[in-house]
Amino acid sequence: MAVCFFVLAVGAADGQWWKQEPIRFLQTNLSENDSTVDPQTLVGAVADFGANTFLMNMGGIVAQYPTRVPFHYASAFLPRGRDLFGDVVREAHARRIRVVGRFDLSKTQKAVFDAHPEWFFRRADGQPVIYNGLYSTCINGDYYREHALTILTEALERYEVDGLFFNMFGNPTTDYSGVATGPCHCQACETRYRARFGRPVPSAADADYRSFMSDSSREVAATIAELIHRKRPNAAFLTYIRDHTDGIISESNTAVTRPLPLWPYSASDNVSRSLGSEPDKVAINLAMTFIDFPWRYSNVSGAETALRLYQNLAHGAPPAIVVSGPMAQQDRTGLLAAKPIFDWHAHHEDLYIGQKNAAQVMLLATGDTASYRGFFRLLTEEHIPFVVSENLRWMQEGSRFALVIAAGAPPKELAGYVEDGGRVLVAGTTAPPFPVGAIAGRRSTQGYWRIRDRQQFPSLNDTDLIFVDGEYLEIAPLQRPILTLIPTAMFGPPEKVWSDKVETTVPGIVLTDHGKGRAAFIPWDVGGLYYRHSSEAHRGLVADVVDRLLPGGRQLRTNAHPLVEVTVMDQPGRGRTLIHLVNGTGHHDTGYFPPLEIGDIRIDLARDIHRAYAVSLDRALPITSNGGLRSFTLPRLQAYEVIVVE
Repeated sequence: MAVCFFVLAVGAADGQWWKQEPIRFLQTNLSENDSTVDPQTLVGAVADFGANTFLMNMGGIVAQYPTRVPFHYASAFLPRGRDLFGDVVREAHARRIRVVGRFDLSKTQKAVFDAHPEWFFRRADGQPVIYNGLYSTCINGDYYREHALTILTEALERYEVDGLFFNMFGNPTTDYSGVATGPCHCQACETRYRARFGRPVPSAADADYRSFMSDSSREVAATIAELIHRKRPNAAFLTYIRDHTDGIISESNTAVTRPLPLWPYSASDNVSRSLGSEPDKVAINLAMTFIDFPWRYSNVSGAETALRLYQNLAHGAPPAIVVSGPMAQQDRTGLLAAKPIFDWHAHHEDLYIGQKNAAQVMLLATGDTASYRGFFRLLTEEHIPFVVSENLRWMQEGSRFALVIAAGAPPKELAGYVEDGGRVLVAGTTAPPFPVGAIAGRRSTQGYWRIRDRQQFPSLNDTDLIFVDGEYLEIAPLQRPILTLIPTAMFGPPEKVWSDKVETTVPGIVLTDHGKGRAAFIPWDVGGLYYRHSSEAHRGLVADVVDRLLPGGRQLRTNAHPLVEVTVMDQPGRGRTLIHLVNGTGHHDTGYFPPLEIGDIRIDLARDIHRAYAVSLDRALPITSNGGLRSFTLPRLQAYEVIVVE
């Protein structure tokens, strides 16, 4: 199978193998003292694992080949006469394995700093940033903008790499110990910043400085992309930024100091927003096996790694895993969890080529993280298929979405979108760019919303009140209110509860027609409240509003458990739809365990189909008809399933 797809890709018209091949991605982060590893053994272990794309350290901080470029240093542990990277490329290509070289240009040795101090990051007090003896370079200095091109030219001309990946691309805001570096005050940054903003670099990073740094990274990325594509037209440029790259790298990782709750949809979130924002690029979300930087050789639970990989598959990304050191791991939990998923992918490659998210709902990744994640969770648990975007390019290209949701500050462009016939839901305390009535101001309360029009909320038949905590926008009363505010009243002692309660006419939701379109505005942070408290009333409210706004109703309905994630992906080249189910029932608080087996999951589709085939179960699922719905039942779900619908 591997030989077949490799040969096909080489003959592809545009040479972009990363778009046309099924990828199984494995990254090893080698320490310099791993330079003695036997290349045949290393590549053999990668092949046995089932990976067909291998990312390995190439150069930058440490070169794993005998570089001849000044101020670029080969590993001190590299045996004399050894070219580890060259040997790995030869061995890997003989086994039909792609090789992506890893560079980290963010740091280098003191000798370089002594020779060219102008290339380096400077704190506000003029001091360099030093970590474990390495000096941090600056994205605006000539190390990145000139000398790096010499380093990369040597690498690209010497080795038939299939791509280059850049770690720590740009100026990191913290070091590996989490210590903030602050803005860079080197002469290059000061000169460029003053030319753009007319003032010196600020002492603390603000919106202007962050924009400046992003633009600086994009400028360098454009230069590196041109060099890579000129020297190796069939090589991919991969890093963590979106502009000028061929693929977007992201990470699902842990950190011992990360605030709770844990985000169980890390991989789903990363992949959905990458492909929703840049649908023409490949998204590679790395499942980081280690617990945190100080414990690179201890793994998170295998169930957590498996969940991340299944989420990758369900949203259109390849399985991708990272281990520290060679393949002979001291903690084999991550590799053992990933191996069956890599094997599954190898046996079902045709499912994972050319997938496109078919969701009709777009969730904009704007505003507060808690608000956004609340909507992400809510839509997932309600089994409303959606895709995420951080930009509005989908709007410029002509939207295919039946509903767009903005949790937080909505972009002003949504006004024209609604005017032209779009459907939009905005939630938060920033007024939308379309009329919703007079706004008296921002208020705060610990109160309730009274349901006034029960027909609007069929999910809330047993609920009269919805709690609200925090800020809201006070909007002028509506002629036909749906929700109205009960502000903070006495709540203790019990004998005094609600003895001063006041019913108001302040609306908690506005539904409005605007031009040819339809919009809803929830003037309080329902997403953030749901993220923190998981109130059924908040979930039911939003689900009912979504149902009211979707002109053709939901794409699917199911009785699946809320922790079963369902995605709908089209394969246009094959004329079929793939419904992925990822069983997340093994997640609880900070723990990840094998998921519980679930039986008899019914799926109703609002479209005509003639075939539904469960790949893992290897069986066709009988289809029944009920009006405009076509239904089938999956008898058993373990960790993951794909249902092919035609």
